[in-house]
Amino acid sequence: MSAPTPLAVAVAQPACHPSGRPGTVAANVDRHAAAVRAAGAVRLVVFPELSLTGYDLAAPAVDPSDERLAPLVAACAETGATALVGAPVAGADGREYIATLAVTGAGASVVCRKTNLYGREVERFAAADRPSVLELDGWRLGLAICADAADPEHAKRLVALGADAYVASTLYGAGAESLATKEARYPARAADNGVWVVLATAAGASGEFAATSGGSGVWAPDGTEAARAGTAPDEVVTAVLG
Repeated sequence: MSAPTPLAVAVAQPACHPSGRPGTVAANVDRHAAAVRAAGAVRLVVFPELSLTGYDLAAPAVDPSDERLAPLVAACAETGATALVGAPVAGADGREYIATLAVTGAGASVVCRKTNLYGREVERFAAADRPSVLELDGWRLGLAICADAADPEHAKRLVALGADAYVASTLYGAGAESLATKEARYPARAADNGVWVVLATAAGASGEFAATSGGSGVWAPDGTEAARAGTAPDEVVTAVLG
């Protein structure tokens, strides 16, 4: 099987609007749309966990057909990008999930539900029973949401399903222990599995977190760093996989 053509990607860590307000999602959508445009000519833009609402475990579920997503759909239509954004969603079974939505110029759809819940998340959300792979331009992208990536077996399961990149949307606190964990985890996921790793993680305040780590990045299959953002909100960095 031939290797896919190179894939231009961006990781974005936009400032998050204060949670729990009527305009939170709309304001965050506008910031996401600006980040997609700032990323330039890329096919994939990855955002942090719960990026549309902030890490607010009480935030209402977001429907993929929600008209508030229209500015982001328009930005993706203009640029030809697919944006992976985070939000709580409601399933057809009535259960709610922490999820990743893929937004394109044609609209939005749920492409990943978190399989490994953390802390108080279990009080509201259900865990997905299987990992998710998204196909884009010949690439099979294994998707992870935060605590998913804490489990080495999660990445291994996705690679066994044919994933040739591991794409994680996360949030880490700004404390020293969280930072050390993040710094070690993603180069290891790349090197241990021989795949590209793409990490979008929150920067600045996000919902219940007064401060988060920043440091979104991309690592090559040997674990070397290909691109890296700093700790400040609103940074967007790009890399080419392949």
